[in-house]
Amino acid sequence: MKKQSPQKLINSSFALKLLVSLVVFVVMFALAIRLGAKNVSLSDIWSAMFNPLLTGGDISIIRELRLPREVGGVLVGAALAVAGAIMQVLTRNPLADPGLLGLTAGANAALAVTFAFIPAIGYFGTMIACFIGATVGFMLVFGIAALRKQNMSPLHMVLAGSAVSALLTAVAEGISLQFKISKNVSMWTSGGLIGTTWGQIAAIAPVIIVCLVISILLSRQLTILSLNEGTAVGLGLKITHVKIALYVLITLLAGAAVALVGNIAFIGLMIPHLVRTFAGTDYRTILPLSAIVGGTFMLFADTLGRMINVPFETPVAAIVAVLGLPFFLFIVRKGVRSFS
Repeated sequence: MKKQSPQKLINSSFALKLLVSLVVFVVMFALAIRLGAKNVSLSDIWSAMFNPLLTGGDISIIRELRLPREVGGVLVGAALAVAGAIMQVLTRNPLADPGLLGLTAGANAALAVTFAFIPAIGYFGTMIACFIGATVGFMLVFGIAALRKQNMSPLHMVLAGSAVSALLTAVAEGISLQFKISKNVSMWTSGGLIGTTWGQIAAIAPVIIVCLVISILLSRQLTILSLNEGTAVGLGLKITHVKIALYVLITLLAGAAVALVGNIAFIGLMIPHLVRTFAGTDYRTILPLSAIVGGTFMLFADTLGRMINVPFETPVAAIVAVLGLPFFLFIVRKGVRSFS
């Protein structure tokens, strides 16, 4: 019997992992739509999605409330997971995460400034403000950590991220109190999917989808970069150009996620590590699987938040934090030394 080539075996393995991940995702998506303060049937879900002539009752609940909410959750989970995976390579830091390294706090601060000084800016303008804020937050963290370049360890990056995040959070809260917009800002910063509309999805989805596609197209370069910079240069990789492109993608992904649901940490930390346990070290595999697993995880967290205390909701940011903190502590204890 003719043996399969190693490349064919790798492709077959990736196809199987991708298929399993997609099946789990579809099942979780159906459960997220079905379960809540009012459970709906699978037949109603099917009708709401594929029979536009049907209206009323549970169909309206599905179309106008649950579908945009869960689609938003998928986009945010995918964006933060892929952004985290890229950040961990670029910073060579296993603790890298948009929420831990100042990006989401910067975007939140930009939200507060925007609401205070340009209240009629609109949703697209709010997204731009989030992108700018995420960039400023990350630049502050990286700049502080780089002051001691010889000792810029993962823990120093996280400490710098914690300090900058605390500062930017205080700025956001101070502006909110001064201009009496605390309620408006908290609607974003609580990390919730409640009230997500199709209009918001239409504004944010193109940014996230395009960034995800470009990230996957750059996954080969990211794999080379994950080895070491000397090897990357030897293979002809234009490191500066690739890094700039990847940093722009991270900023856009994190900013878009914050613009939709506010400050959520740990997804970008957890998901890439979990995916690497079964996907290996090739980012051509890691990035697409991280997007799927990240979306699935957000669906799970949002569904859990709605089911814990029916009919009340637990914010999805709180659910993610409860699940993510033990994982963060585990990585700090077991994983930092191997990445330092």
